[in-house]
Amino acid sequence: MADEELATIRQMLSEAPPPQSLDDLRRLVDLDAERYPLVGFKVEKVDAGGVAGEWAAAEGADKSKVVLYLHGGGYGFGSILSHRHLAAEIGKSSGCRSLIVDYRLAPENPFPAAIEDAGRAYQYLLDVGVDPRNIAVAGDSAGGGLAVATMLSLKNAGKPLPACAWLISPWVDLEAKGLSFDTQAAVDPMVKREMILQLAGSYLNGSDPKEDLASPIHADLRGLPPMLIQVGAAEVLLDDAVGLARRAGTCDVEVQLEIWPEMIHIWHTFFPVLAAGRRAIARGAEFVYRSMCDTVSHDGVRK
Repeated sequence: MADEELATIRQMLSEAPPPQSLDDLRRLVDLDAERYPLVGFKVEKVDAGGVAGEWAAAEGADKSKVVLYLHGGGYGFGSILSHRHLAAEIGKSSGCRSLIVDYRLAPENPFPAAIEDAGRAYQYLLDVGVDPRNIAVAGDSAGGGLAVATMLSLKNAGKPLPACAWLISPWVDLEAKGLSFDTQAAVDPMVKREMILQLAGSYLNGSDPKEDLASPIHADLRGLPPMLIQVGAAEVLLDDAVGLARRAGTCDVEVQLEIWPEMIHIWHTFFPVLAAGRRAIARGAEFVYRSMCDTVSHDGVRK
């Protein structure tokens, strides 16, 4: 049976005027802060290791546990404003505080600026005394790829890894070679190959798209913590998610892949009006809670 709430969202997306510039796109997505205002959260601005961040905590949140949220937007748009409601809800559902950061965007700040900023925010959490076993890294779209790249960077530097990673519609292949870019193009109302490649070019600024930290679908993921990957069946990024799960599995990383029927790119963000978004968040929150309850060594290997 077709999801009527999703049909309404699809209609809304089809009627939205296309942005005329990157600045216009940045402004439009940031309007989500007005469309979905926070209610019942304590919000606090923070300098997270030199990166602008924002804490959000619901009443009763365990202050010792944190979801570090890395927003999507093709590395070129998106912000605390655009993803505040989603990051806060993910933290609330997980019983944690959430920290969302405004990492530097391309083309003004190309690869690897976003990874550097995400790493600084993670180090900030360690510096203020958060146990890495009580940190979950989460992100959507480019933020999902950034989450994996950040963990790889941490591993390469010999730093303690988080308890888990929750990846929503992750973009992990900057060459956009997945077959789903063709097979799902007609049903994906949000993402197109031409747009993806343009954003990738701005972010890479001449760097090799196959580089591990740029496209972690090619990386050696061995030693990374457990991952939950959620993707919609109606996404051109479907093969990115499936390919990442396959890569993680062959590198002996514990991974769960969920393909949600009918769902579109980052359907979670519509949770105020989409029951499937709320269900997906609840599933992810259960994964975070369970991962933090497990005993994890500082190299990310479960004991």
